[in-house]
Amino acid sequence: MGMDFSTLRTLISRYCAGEENCVDTRTVYIAHKEPPPGAEAFIQQRFPDNRIVSSKYTFWNFIPKNMFEQFRRVANFYFLIIFLVQLIIDTPTSPVTSGLPLFFVIIVTAIKQGYEDWLRHKADKAVNQCPVHVVQHGKVIRKQSRKLRVGDVVLVKEDEPFPCDLILLSSSRDDGTCYVTTASLDGESSHKTYHAVQDTKAYKTEEEINCIHATIDCEQPQPDLYKFRGNINIYMGNEPVSRSLASQNLLLRGATLKNTEYIYGVAIYTGMETKMALNYQSKSQKRSAVEKSMNAYLVVYLCILISKAVINTTLKYVWQADPNRDEPWYNEKTETERQRHILIRAFTDFLAFMVLFNYIIPVSMYVTVEMQKFLGSYFIMWDDEMFDEELGERAVVNTSDLNEELGQVEYVFTDKTGTLTENNMEFIECCVDGNVYVPHIICNGQVMPGAAGIDMIDTSPGPEAREHEELFFRALCLCHTVQVKEEETVDGIKHGIHQGKSSSFYISSSPDEVALVEGMKRLGFTYLRLKDGQMEILNREDEIERFELLEVLTFDSVRRRMSVIVRSSTGELYLFCKGADSSIFPRVVSGKVEQVKARVERNAVEGLRTLCVAYRRLSPEQYEQVCHLLTRAKLEFQDQDKLVAEAYDLIERDLVLLGATAVEDRLQEKAADTIESLHKAGMKVWVLTGDKMETAAATCYASKLFRRNTQILELTTKRLEEQSLHDVLFELSRTVLRHYGSMPRDSSGLSSEYTDYGLIIDGATLSAVMRPSQEDSNSGNYKEIFLEICRNCSAVLCCRMAPLQKAQIVKMIKASKEHPITLAIGDGANDVSMILEAHVGIGIMGKEGRQAVRNSDYAIPKFKHLKKMLLVHGHYYYIRISELVQYFFYKNVCFIFPQFLYQFFCGFSQQPLYDTAYLTLYNISFTSLPILLYSLMEQHINMDILKKEPTLYRDIAKNSLLTWPIFIYWTVLGVYDAIVMFFGAYFLFDNTTFTSNGQLMTTNTQMMFGNWTFGTLVFTVLVFTVTFKLALDTHYWTWINHFVIWGSLVFFVVFSLLWGGIIWPFLNYQRMYYVFMQMLSSGPAWLSIILLITAGLLPDVVKKVFWRSLWPSTTERIQNADKLYKGQLSEFTPLAALHPPPKASSHQRGSENQRNAPNPPRSDTPNKKVMFTRWRRMPDYCTFSPLLRFTDGSHHSRQGNAYSGAGPETSV
Repeated sequence: MGMDFSTLRTLISRYCAGEENCVDTRTVYIAHKEPPPGAEAFIQQRFPDNRIVSSKYTFWNFIPKNMFEQFRRVANFYFLIIFLVQLIIDTPTSPVTSGLPLFFVIIVTAIKQGYEDWLRHKADKAVNQCPVHVVQHGKVIRKQSRKLRVGDVVLVKEDEPFPCDLILLSSSRDDGTCYVTTASLDGESSHKTYHAVQDTKAYKTEEEINCIHATIDCEQPQPDLYKFRGNINIYMGNEPVSRSLASQNLLLRGATLKNTEYIYGVAIYTGMETKMALNYQSKSQKRSAVEKSMNAYLVVYLCILISKAVINTTLKYVWQADPNRDEPWYNEKTETERQRHILIRAFTDFLAFMVLFNYIIPVSMYVTVEMQKFLGSYFIMWDDEMFDEELGERAVVNTSDLNEELGQVEYVFTDKTGTLTENNMEFIECCVDGNVYVPHIICNGQVMPGAAGIDMIDTSPGPEAREHEELFFRALCLCHTVQVKEEETVDGIKHGIHQGKSSSFYISSSPDEVALVEGMKRLGFTYLRLKDGQMEILNREDEIERFELLEVLTFDSVRRRMSVIVRSSTGELYLFCKGADSSIFPRVVSGKVEQVKARVERNAVEGLRTLCVAYRRLSPEQYEQVCHLLTRAKLEFQDQDKLVAEAYDLIERDLVLLGATAVEDRLQEKAADTIESLHKAGMKVWVLTGDKMETAAATCYASKLFRRNTQILELTTKRLEEQSLHDVLFELSRTVLRHYGSMPRDSSGLSSEYTDYGLIIDGATLSAVMRPSQEDSNSGNYKEIFLEICRNCSAVLCCRMAPLQKAQIVKMIKASKEHPITLAIGDGANDVSMILEAHVGIGIMGKEGRQAVRNSDYAIPKFKHLKKMLLVHGHYYYIRISELVQYFFYKNVCFIFPQFLYQFFCGFSQQPLYDTAYLTLYNISFTSLPILLYSLMEQHINMDILKKEPTLYRDIAKNSLLTWPIFIYWTVLGVYDAIVMFFGAYFLFDNTTFTSNGQLMTTNTQMMFGNWTFGTLVFTVLVFTVTFKLALDTHYWTWINHFVIWGSLVFFVVFSLLWGGIIWPFLNYQRMYYVFMQMLSSGPAWLSIILLITAGLLPDVVKKVFWRSLWPSTTERIQNADKLYKGQLSEFTPLAALHPPPKASSHQRGSENQRNAPNPPRSDTPNKKVMFTRWRRMPDYCTFSPLLRFTDGSHHSRQGNAYSGAGPETSV
């Protein structure tokens, strides 16, 4: 009875007070077998099935949900209100005029979103109905994937994907391991090793698996792909055996089984609770600067609309103050109208005027912008120059909402490893106790061309150092997570490396590790395999040595090191540890530290990646303590990560330093040229990396981030040891601001007239700047001072950065007073935070996985493609959409302002000037296609010139084409054209008659020239004027442009002839019957149309001609030159002859005062010459490579390639 009460008490406490436990953990019964009697009672939780749902809508909720989402947009909601007003009150225009465009936009958007969701439903159905193998009652049965439940035991065979998240119970391999690729999750194609539970790995058949009696306690689903914690309780006797579970036991949905015949696993997360599904969550919505400008303009036009309605309502009642005007004989009021309160009548009239003028708000602009962005994004994906043959990848657009933002970037934040560099490691050398070894230069297992003459350099250590040398080589052969990939030959026999066959190679998730193991192979120690817990290596004497792998202390970015504990065949226990110098040196108690440290610093200055290697001998007692520490930490459910880290910290102590390695990560192709182009375009480039300062600085010089004449300002921990943060910041501020006080801030260091500053800061100092210590009462606002320093530096290098710090820096710059547009680019999971934080995030398809690509707005194969993406595509996108936005507002002002003027001539009676068909189709048909095509195809400057002339990017910086002065100009131009159209038509025909067949009209003149003829004449001039205006703005003509522009005018004429030439039976009235034909049959009408179109376009043409002649921008100068050479402008064109050459002295000074610098990295590219042509005396340069051979080339050329050394450091 006591047991029953105890059980009941446990159940009550868990159900009532243990809500937290229910939320944080889950208990899974393997094969749905409940624990034996007497075990702790569990409440069986309800888990979802394995159905994946990526769709947004269902058949039942599509219409209400989609309508709700669409009417959340302000413009759609506004037009819905206008439409309802037209239905409710007596308005001058038909509800069709507002309803048709609105419903057209709504229906098109709904069809697009519905089709996309149908594709998602289709994909979900294919996935959910995929067959899987499940073990039930000792037999394997097949069922659909969606029917899997938590607790099912699943059989997965080689090359099959895992249907849900599984805990690995056993595999076909004797050691209980399996190999997995996670390419669909994070893009890593390398084979990762996963381990079965120690006590279940021996169960190999369905019958044996069915005998397992166990439960799993684990955390609730989390989206982090690399973190998992839990315990498995196996009931073998009276007492259950408890084992810890970690991420190496968890097989994720989406991953694929490789090099393993089969595995058995138990489902713990299914359906939408799998880690892959939890990573489906959408990113936060980013809005471009153009969209913000568009919304601001919309508010202005809304105010104009309300003003027009108020003015007309007021003037109507002033006009009707005279009773004769209030009730003319032909329009007497009803009794109900006379008794209605004047305020109600006034409000009704106000709404009627709002309806009449509502077309000034362009609802179709939003759908046109959406189509332009969506269709325009394909130009990036179709660009063959952004296709990488090596990867077989093209650029990818994950969101098209930010296309124009690519043309507005002011700050570029880039990762170093894998972004600026190739992340393709090349083993250079290793140093053991001061003795240096250089093998054949190898790169991922292949001897590089030209390396045959470089042999091993051995400084011949004495016999006493021989042991240390071999221990170092063994450490690098054992301390890693490299796998040996063995491929079968034709006869089915597998050959290993030690047999001299080339059918085996190394694979790892880290390119560094492969390079190190390959390097050891060249130096005589070959890693063979890991088999049955035994690591095998082949030594110089061709003898196989075996070491039992006891523990792996995995690498993490906080510790920056990894370790293994092994037992040799003689029974000796070793702890081998490798990691960054900053994490190894403080833990070393003996060894030749100074010699190794000197070599590490020398290699770091050359831009090489360095790792230090150390070891420690363990006694059996010490090993027992280590096992106890690790076991206890891994079994703790709460704070498991913290306890494991503390255990690792206690174990990795009292090390003996063996030596160091040097690996080169070569600079990516054209990385230096890309950064130089971004600088010339006015962008500031920051490098944010986790590498040490010396390595990162060397890369920055090689990539031209820092130039020869760059003065380096340091804000590092080393500097803070000598001075306080307060003093360093203020002295740096004085140094920079004293010089920049009289210099333009945005010149980006292009001119050598003044000193160029570069800043280096590390992660620890950045933390101090962001969060000054509380006790420092005089700290002041460090962040503002730091920002001011950074803004006046042409380049900034942030080293030793944690991922969160990268995002903090981007956020800090975004929030600064200028609110600049930021772009972040990276290739690894550690770059995701800054990619999501920046206005535009770009992922590189590198070797550190695809997390950056998945979370980015755009993805490109290589860093060099960033140049074309920004300087060409970004430039075009911004030019196109800015014209689209301004043009839409312009043509709607032209459209609706004559309607406003017409009210002064019709007694403010709300009489429409245009026919209902014209009101409805103006924005939908007559004027929509030409501007859409313009916004997709316009190239105001040749693409090749944009690539050669980065400075042209400055002409569009800071949203310069959507500023208020330009917006006001377009609006005034629209008002002018409207006045010309209306009053031109009015005065030309005020005292004139239309002629018909050569005869003068007599009494019927006024009847024939009625309001519909007048309105049709104004509308005809309107359509032709706005279309010709766009044609005048078009620089890039193709047959499609001609077809759409002239075709839209032909369509208008044909429609008008049909609309007025046929009696349509579905119309209640035929007010347009024969109006258009009657108008065109008149000679004065033709003359008026031509004169009014010319008068409307003339001022804009004259303004452009004078403006280009007197104050041309750099863009306009290039356009003029390109027209002069009939589009054949190239690097051989003597453009410089059109303008006076620059002063020679400014370029001569740039090559003076060469400073001493460290040796360049081994992968430097040869120098090339770049020529500069200065337009007038502006600080902008138009750079072609080369434009022209000057007579005295020495005065007008300079070395334009990677600088061979570092600039001096400023002592502060």
